Amino acid sequence: MAEVRKASYVLPGADIGPENPLPIFRLPEQEYAPCIVEGVPAGETRRIRWQTEFRVLPYRMQDGYTADRQAQAFDAVVMENEHLKAIFVPALGGHMMSLVHKPSTTELLDRNPVFQPRNLALRNAWISGGIEFNAGQLGHHYLTCAPLHTCRVQGPQGEPGLRMYAWDRVKRFTYQMDFYLPDGAQFLFMHVRIVNALDCEIPMYWWTNMGVPEKKDRMVLVPADTCIYNDRKGFALGHLPEIDGYDVPRTTSIKHSMEFFFRMPATQRRWIATLDRNGKGFIQTSTDRLIGRKLFVWGTSQGGKRWQEYLAAPGRAYVEIQAGLTQTQCEHIPMPAHSEWTWTEAFGMMAMDPAKVHGAAWHAAWTATDAGLEAALPRATLDALHLEFDKLAARPCGEMLHGGLGWGALERRRAKAAGEADTIPEELRFDPSDLGDDQAAWLALLDTGKFPEKCAGQDPGQFMIQPEWKALLQQSAESGASNHWLGWYHLGVAHVEAGEIKEAVRAWDRSLAQKRTGWALRNLAALELREQRKEAARALYRDAWETGPRNAYLANEYAALLLDMGLNRSVVDLINAMPEEIRSNERLRLMRAWAKVRMDDFHEAGRLFEHEFVTMKEGEGSLANLWFEMHERKTAKERGAPIDDALKAKVRHDFPLPAKIDFRVTSEVAERNKREQC
Repeated sequence: MAEVRKASYVLPGADIGPENPLPIFRLPEQEYAPCIVEGVPAGETRRIRWQTEFRVLPYRMQDGYTADRQAQAFDAVVMENEHLKAIFVPALGGHMMSLVHKPSTTELLDRNPVFQPRNLALRNAWISGGIEFNAGQLGHHYLTCAPLHTCRVQGPQGEPGLRMYAWDRVKRFTYQMDFYLPDGAQFLFMHVRIVNALDCEIPMYWWTNMGVPEKKDRMVLVPADTCIYNDRKGFALGHLPEIDGYDVPRTTSIKHSMEFFFRMPATQRRWIATLDRNGKGFIQTSTDRLIGRKLFVWGTSQGGKRWQEYLAAPGRAYVEIQAGLTQTQCEHIPMPAHSEWTWTEAFGMMAMDPAKVHGAAWHAAWTATDAGLEAALPRATLDALHLEFDKLAARPCGEMLHGGLGWGALERRRAKAAGEADTIPEELRFDPSDLGDDQAAWLALLDTGKFPEKCAGQDPGQFMIQPEWKALLQQSAESGASNHWLGWYHLGVAHVEAGEIKEAVRAWDRSLAQKRTGWALRNLAALELREQRKEAARALYRDAWETGPRNAYLANEYAALLLDMGLNRSVVDLINAMPEEIRSNERLRLMRAWAKVRMDDFHEAGRLFEHEFVTMKEGEGSLANLWFEMHERKTAKERGAPIDDALKAKVRHDFPLPAKIDFRVTSEVAERNKREQC
């Protein structure tokens, strides 16, 4: 019998750590014109990079984790019937950690054996494996390592269901995922509903990201004969199955990190699968709104293999197969005001005659799999189920199984106080009990008209960029109720996100007039740096550091600027003068090693290469570049020779890069990171 129950999910895991108190400002949108060869209609690519500028506020970065793993017990929710068993962890963005086909005891997903955050998401912290759900903004979602509200619901026949939902603080929409696994069903169904209740259009994004095992006997299948893929010039048109000499469906043939966006006819049913030598494996399909399908591979180069073990454990390899609202993953689409979008996805086991998959030509292989899916789950059946799920989407939540963040409850409170209509669907439960310390200052502003002041040495707290909150805070600061350093500080942050740079500078100047703090000085420095006024930024960072509070976040930004300006002695002196708890930060250690290498002091860099880094960005080449530059300088010094192309080639031959510090995934990324240095 189908059931939904609470459970504990135990993993060796790292503590997610504290959030970064410094606001990370959005980058101005830049024009982007990818090079796409002839053959791709302009309509398929016209929105590439539309509204995709990096942004994270009002959220804060999650970059305080370490590599210190201890057993962690996560609250989990299990859904199962006689065919499938799914395990979800609401505290990690609703991540589906596991999907097991019970009759064969087959794990269909890549099930990560550890919880080790790495620097790949919009807010930094991200985990691989399983299935994650990304809404609203290009990239791994803001809540990928944060809790979702989770409750029970009932399916069409009264069977137990599961709902996970959230209110997005950036674009102010709700999304919910209702999961159903009826008795006898061989597929797990997910009904997604996104609601834009605002009076304006918003740029929307959704990709379901599924990690599945990568092995030589596995083949990725999708109903397409062509794709758009990333090559060295941007995007190109590829004809499957062979692209750039790689047999794309057999992913272990691909050397470097690549992504492929498959082009399917408008009338074609959407699905993607990975099947082993026996013709068995995982398949995902959906109703037609979810038009995109993607394959991402790390590649079998040394750097790609290193990333695989870095994210999980030695000896493991996975690929990502994905499904999204758009043709490529590098775009948003406009969601009209007062609109609601829904679709249904299905996840399950696929069993095919292996001769029809592995022994056939590409088109014949996916055509046979398409027919096999139709027999296992007819398209008409999924469409009919979707209509049934649509009718249930507005049913109230049942028993709460896990709490989420308090921002939806605060927005409800704000709208009520302002006499505005509640834009959050009433059936989604965001209760006053959700409110906590993160919302306390903003709740006080709403209830008393005064934003509470803190000591300058304390964390300034959570940010708000929403226009209504900015107006409330501005009125309070200008009236005198919040005329203190923290009130003006937060107001300046909201101004920057609204593109009001002059107003932000004035707000921070007024904050400094009330109390001189490193918080406001750092923000002024960040604006100068964004405009490439490095000397001005340097002076402000120096003042911010001297004023305090001093922490590793500020230290990293200050030292990075000094290194970028070639002030190597200043980098070393700055870091050496820091307290040990800050000086031991791995990014500061890396920057000090760079500075010393450029001062022909190689000892520290040699020791650094033994450190187990946790904060490497996707494809980062800083350690590789440091390794080669160190050996180039040492060799040149020993020989009394210049560092020319011949010497560089000899160094690469004589001193091959150790696998442990190779995080390069493409030659282009490595070269770009070399230019960026750190």
